[in-house]
Amino acid sequence: MAVPTNRRAILLAIFIAFGGFLFGYDIGVISGCLIMPDFQRRFGQIGSDGQPYLSSSQQSIITSLLSAGYAVTLLIPAFTSDSIGRRGSILFWSGIFTIGVAIQTGTTYSIVQITIGRFIAGLGVGALSAIVPLYNGETAPKAIRGMMLVLYQVQIIMGIFISYVIDLGTHSIPNSASWRIPVGLQLVWGLILLSGVFFLPESPRHLLGTGKVEECRRVIAELNSVPVDDPLVYDLVEELDMAIKLENEGGKATWLECFSTRNALWKRTLNGMMLQFIQQLNGQNFYYYYGDTFFQSAGTQLSPYVIQTILGAVSVAGTLPALYLIETWGRRRSLLLGAFLQAICAIIAGLVGHYTLAATGTPLSELTPRNKSGGDVLIAFAVLQVFSYSMFWGPTPWVYLGESFPLRIRPKAIALGSATNWIWNFLLSFFSPRISAKIGPLILLIFFGMLIFGFCYVYVAIPETKGLSLEEVDEMYTSGVKPWHSAGWRPSEKHLHDHATTDQKDVLHERNEKASDV
Repeated sequence: MAVPTNRRAILLAIFIAFGGFLFGYDIGVISGCLIMPDFQRRFGQIGSDGQPYLSSSQQSIITSLLSAGYAVTLLIPAFTSDSIGRRGSILFWSGIFTIGVAIQTGTTYSIVQITIGRFIAGLGVGALSAIVPLYNGETAPKAIRGMMLVLYQVQIIMGIFISYVIDLGTHSIPNSASWRIPVGLQLVWGLILLSGVFFLPESPRHLLGTGKVEECRRVIAELNSVPVDDPLVYDLVEELDMAIKLENEGGKATWLECFSTRNALWKRTLNGMMLQFIQQLNGQNFYYYYGDTFFQSAGTQLSPYVIQTILGAVSVAGTLPALYLIETWGRRRSLLLGAFLQAICAIIAGLVGHYTLAATGTPLSELTPRNKSGGDVLIAFAVLQVFSYSMFWGPTPWVYLGESFPLRIRPKAIALGSATNWIWNFLLSFFSPRISAKIGPLILLIFFGMLIFGFCYVYVAIPETKGLSLEEVDEMYTSGVKPWHSAGWRPSEKHLHDHATTDQKDVLHERNEKASDV
């Protein structure tokens, strides 16, 4: 038997995770554009002082249409990834994204055109946000699959950070290049992904599911750097075949099955959706979308672009420890600690900002030392909140979503969780500037309340799933173990044996015999 290596699979996963970079860059780039003078002149309105500006309504429309595009395409990839394959779907939706970016970049004075372009780009990047992790999960070897999932999150944060750096570098250009360059660079990112797709193999799981067994063997051998006739290839094909049969057992799964009482599936689906809901309303994306605008009103001496770049760097730094903490501290403890730390940051920043900041639009020359120190405190705790989010609530809900459901309903349950995430992302991006315009920093108290609710919900409803297989998660939910006792729960061998089908036992028996012969 040849010695398998994961070099090819790792390189493949790193490249395809570039879809996460594209996704993150798209989220971050618009926040800096909203306060660029040329952007406001072209797409805003004239204020009473004769200066152009973007109203809260205009900001919300421009920003939220991207999220609306995400939400619309959340369920479509489930059809395209099966009909034209994972590889073909990545190619198709990368093209849609590139078209949307081209429409935005070619805009002159039409806010309608730029919002339509963002909506079309949202269709593409929203579909990619579902297909890319699916492709990565189906091509990455099991031993590094969890790391590849967190790598995707790291790429998203890197995209956000790079967008902030580019906004910082171009915002002072006195013409449309200030915003066309950062927006137009997405054409380069899209073309990189488009060109690379032609060198990607199709997902082994999709190939086997469509009857292309020999091609499936070839791809598995290529990803593990072993010959096609190696026993490892045979074992992995058998394992995939067993998983596909398990998913199709009893006919095609329905959406209603996600909410059935069997194995507490309703509770697990609800938990996945609630974690995504809480994640969106804990304040992080408010800073991503409107940080530049919000910090400009804080009266700081630092450029809002510099502050946003600092926030992006802090996000990257916070995501890296998650690679370690997600497996050592576990999912439940990470969520509880993250909610607690972020809640403290949100309430301090909100109250300090409310009682110390000057009214929006106050000239810098008229700010008092109290106003300036209050703005500095608000920004400091915003940085701490972003760092805490990146370590805990950023990656953990996605990891929990991916490991809480049986194979049969897993795609649909994950789609429901993702849909919840983007629906609330859209609502947040649409209403936040309107709410912030009325109550200012007190909007952070709304996020504080959500974080307190999130802490309580995790404590009473979210069990620890670290180190458990899908079958063991089944047993934990059906056994009635209390979530606050779940960290010490261990599965029974009898349950695992009883829940294996006869065919699965036979396959496992044959596989063990082959392994002993080798």
